[in-house]
Amino acid sequence: MSGAEKTKIVVVDDNADVRRLVKKVLERAGYLVVEAASGEEALSTVEALVPDLVLMDIRLPGAIDGLEAAERMRKDARLARTPIVALTASVFAEDRDRALAAGCAGFIAKPVDITSLPGLVEKFIARGAAEGR
Repeated sequence: MSGAEKTKIVVVDDNADVRRLVKKVLERAGYLVVEAASGEEALSTVEALVPDLVLMDIRLPGAIDGLEAAERMRKDARLARTPIVALTASVFAEDRDRALAAGCAGFIAKPVDITSLPGLVEKFIARGAAEGR
């Protein structure tokens, strides 16, 4: 990563092992990674940080799941162009369609392929930058 400020990514997943793995892989690639374990925590974290990318598990416990969190982020003008990528083990087409309808820019399947993750993340960040992020 070039420049003084690192690219900021928020990883939202209720599974601590998944968050730690993704954080470790992406920090090695030069990103600043912040974790959130719920939809509620995701919203407060992204509002405070205004990240360059959000990796969002769509199935989260609590009152706000990942899809609703993504929809709420899309309503915040500061986050409207921040790419949100669904990070999920669900492989059903209807789940992908719901994620896209909620405002997600794409999908990364779990279990996460740690060798391809940094490249996928870079593509989503570049796409967000091209769209005016």
